[in-house]
Amino acid sequence: MSPEQFGAAVLGWYDRHGRKDLPWQQGITPYRVWVSEIMLQQTQVGTVLGYFDRFMDALPTVEALAAAEEDEVLHLWTGLGYYSRARNLHKTAKIVVERHGGEFPRDVEKLAELPGIGRSTAGAIASLSMGLRAPILDGNVKRVLARYVAQSGYPGEPKVARQLWEVAERLTPQQRVNHYTQAMMDLGATLCTRSKPSCLLCPLKQGCRAHLLGRETDFPVPKPRKALPQKRTLMPLLANRENAILLYKRPSTGLWGGLWSLPELDDLAALEQIADRYQLELGEPRELPGLTHTFSHFQLAIEPWLIRVHTTAGSVEEADWLWYNLATPPRLGLAAPVKTLLKRAAAELNAGETS
Repeated sequence: MSPEQFGAAVLGWYDRHGRKDLPWQQGITPYRVWVSEIMLQQTQVGTVLGYFDRFMDALPTVEALAAAEEDEVLHLWTGLGYYSRARNLHKTAKIVVERHGGEFPRDVEKLAELPGIGRSTAGAIASLSMGLRAPILDGNVKRVLARYVAQSGYPGEPKVARQLWEVAERLTPQQRVNHYTQAMMDLGATLCTRSKPSCLLCPLKQGCRAHLLGRETDFPVPKPRKALPQKRTLMPLLANRENAILLYKRPSTGLWGGLWSLPELDDLAALEQIADRYQLELGEPRELPGLTHTFSHFQLAIEPWLIRVHTTAGSVEEADWLWYNLATPPRLGLAAPVKTLLKRAAAELNAGETS
């Protein structure tokens, strides 16, 4: 297929089968497209739908996001993971408001300079919301193009990525770039899927080298696998007489940056330091079912313990510590496993009161 034939096939498929009713496709603005693209990084559409609607209800404009407290932004993001995305959203909103008068730059290179916006996301914002010709290479499009040209090598390698960008640039049409961009993402999400591509329904099957070779699932070449290292931590859930749990705010950078979390200890003996520091009288520890949380680069085995504590007046007055009320929880950003453990603690404490 020539680039013109490729574009015509993609656009013809979009007109018949492309998705046109997603929330961010309604009332299109750079802000709505940007938020959706950041949410969709490493996250499925079905998961993002509810989060996007809640986020837009709470923070409908870039000005509202820029003015929001970080805790509110992280609260709205809780459960989506990869929280640096939310922190970068907040940073970028402030930059757009303070330096660009609330308007996103109509330039791919300038968009890509904003925190959390790489070349592909910048291209998506520019093409979908501004109608500018800009190639993209997100995970779905990368899979379509890697199969179409039977691209050798792992796409995470700079040389291979550069070759795929050249393909994306060559095939992106001059007209209807917004529809073409959406169609390419849709093809990867609905037909050209990772394990069971629906090649017979694909508009590109006649020119797809991987399909012609009968090697569809060999492309893109997967990342060389490494065993994830295992780490372990003990998380105490310290509950006061009001059934509030002691949390602390993690540093703004690093793992779970800016989120509220449970203390992390090597063993129960380390609890004495927290008890002495915050004048807590510790009750008998009760072990809760453990859980394992998988990060991109390691697995964390969490050993949770529920411990009743008695507090003295004036204990725990530092700004980065608080008593989290389980009955009327504040709007804070919580790491997904911490949110799960708080629910388990609430169930245990409530069961204890009714037994």
